[in-house]
Amino acid sequence: MGEPVDVLIVDDQRPFRTVARTVVGMVGGWRVAAEAESGEQAVAEAARVRPAVVLMDINLPGISGIEATRQLLAADPAALVVLLSTYALEDLPGDAAHCGAVAYINKEDLTPARLRALRPVEQAG
Repeated sequence: MGEPVDVLIVDDQRPFRTVARTVVGMVGGWRVAAEAESGEQAVAEAARVRPAVVLMDINLPGISGIEATRQLLAADPAALVVLLSTYALEDLPGDAAHCGAVAYINKEDLTPARLRALRPVEQAG
């Protein structure tokens, strides 16, 4: 099945990180490589573990998830960052659309199926 998809979960709320860890664990071939509670910690953990996918809360202490996404992608353009929040799509901060994230998922809609749809695809010849 190939290499597992390493995931970094970034959220300042421990209960949500626990839920996200459970959801990631339900996706075959995915594993949680690290967790972070702030934007700065997210950038540092991403540099350390080089995750394929980052589940990034928008509202974080320190730098926002949007700024952390910019910094993380500047260092590792191959990472897929998914913004998470409780915002309705139309209420997202304006700069969310331009930070390089590949998708936005409302926290209530985080499911294994939504994550599988994002899976980095390695195609043979």
